[in-house]
Amino acid sequence: MPDLLDELAKVEMHALQISGNVIRNVTADQYAGVAADEVEDPRIYAEIIRQRSTLHPEFSFLPRKFKIAVTGSETDRAAIKLHDIGIAMLRNDAGEAGFRIDVGGGQGRTPVIVETIRDCLPKQGLLTYLEAILRVHNTLGRRNNIYKARIKILVQETGAARFTELVKEEFAQIQGGALDLPRAEIDRIRTYFAPPPYETLEDAPEELRSAEAADAEFAAWVRTIVSAHKKPGYGIVNVSLKPVGGIPRDASADEMDAMADLAERYAFGEIRVTHEQNLTLPSVQ
Repeated sequence: MPDLLDELAKVEMHALQISGNVIRNVTADQYAGVAADEVEDPRIYAEIIRQRSTLHPEFSFLPRKFKIAVTGSETDRAAIKLHDIGIAMLRNDAGEAGFRIDVGGGQGRTPVIVETIRDCLPKQGLLTYLEAILRVHNTLGRRNNIYKARIKILVQETGAARFTELVKEEFAQIQGGALDLPRAEIDRIRTYFAPPPYETLEDAPEELRSAEAADAEFAAWVRTIVSAHKKPGYGIVNVSLKPVGGIPRDASADEMDAMADLAERYAFGEIRVTHEQNLTLPSVQ
């Protein structure tokens, strides 16, 4: 039981703010913490944002619902271009980690792709900058028409350049204050996402090369659904729930039981769900 409680403490799950005109969710990409190309683990920053936004008094009645996505690399694996705020981690010319901030994406009856309003935001300014965006939306977002109350409409009607300037002005008033993100807090949250007990392995062992040479279908499977892992000797395995020649559907109980068995045996007991509604085993030898 203590081990179970320890694991549950690492994943904050609740039903707060799942409805209403609030920040409904903050999501990271399915490769978070394991991708070979990520700058840093985006789950750390998604959790920091979640903690700040949950029951936030100023943003408990926004003009419309709000969603934020964070990805650990410049590759958009979290569909950040279709979110109210999309955050991509990157490095500046000095090699320092920071964020590209995109605003105003969405689907629904008016599909819109985000506009980039900040190319490389230093990490300590993340919460302050998001606060500035939400304040502009809260102040200027339309409340007289539910279909035009999303931030994507505000960005389109205001214009990306003017919206960027409004956020910049708001940011200038509040930066350097209590919302600055200290390194100690980032390090504290990082402890909740400690990696599993990886072994020291070869990245391309002879056993794998021999299996690929002997079985063309297995070799094609590896090329198609196994993605590069940051730890040598491991891969990220993607499992499609879409049958060949069929349409997307829900997984059955038997299929999920089978996936749970595979995850327990090969992937440190972890399964992730992608925004494409497939499954990922994030760390497989």
